[in-house]
Amino acid sequence: MKQLLLVFLGGGFGSMLRYLVSRIFNDHFQYFFLGTFLVNVLGCLLMGLILGLSLKGDYLTQNQILILATGFCGGFTTFSAFAFEKHSLLTSGELFHFSLYTLCSIIIGIFAIALGLWLAKLL
Repeated sequence: MKQLLLVFLGGGFGSMLRYLVSRIFNDHFQYFFLGTFLVNVLGCLLMGLILGLSLKGDYLTQNQILILATGFCGGFTTFSAFAFEKHSLLTSGELFHFSLYTLCSIIIGIFAIALGLWLAKLL
């Protein structure tokens, strides 16, 4: 039960922060959802750091991993919003912006995970 509460608390904070970032940044560009992009890339970086530290040794407890990785990062990042925004670009005929947004999100997301893992090795 404690583990479920940790995931719930972390997810709640992550979701609130995602909402704020999306509200602030999503309206800056017509065909690029900067808020969703930022939370997904930052979430990947944070996930890489958290998992990198957990693999490195006794830096994080299982409970800390649950609240940070599963809870916070799970609530902070959003695949459903990403998919909806890509769908809206496709249905409006914005194939270039759809491709750019998709490729940037995936490539930079993978890079952010790798960067987080690398940074964790340095700590």
